[in-house]
Amino acid sequence: MVHSRFMELEIWKESIELNDRLFNLADKLSDAKSFRVAEQLRGASLSISNNIAEGSGSFSDKDFANFLNIARRSVFETANISFVAFRRDFIDKEELAQILNGLDVLSRKITNFRKTLLRVRS
Repeated sequence: MVHSRFMELEIWKESIELNDRLFNLADKLSDAKSFRVAEQLRGASLSISNNIAEGSGSFSDKDFANFLNIARRSVFETANISFVAFRRDFIDKEELAQILNGLDVLSRKITNFRKTLLRVRS
């Protein structure tokens, strides 16, 4: 089995927890009129943890930092899709606020980890 250092990273653990929540939301949105939003939400939120995991297998910290940048961009994509879901009345204001808050915290942690990774290795 591949030893996966990503499983030890707090940002990965938090992205997985958030992903579980967003997948549950997507499951609720899987009717015909919101199917595309649900699929986009699944893909964008999964991209966050996928890029953290993939980047952790990089041979260089600079390469890992690039994957963290992609993960952070996926956080913003997920926020946008969540806002669209709110605008379409698929979720309420409270649920949107909880999602956006979780994404904001995760984005800051990814940014700080990326900065630390680049600073320590420079």
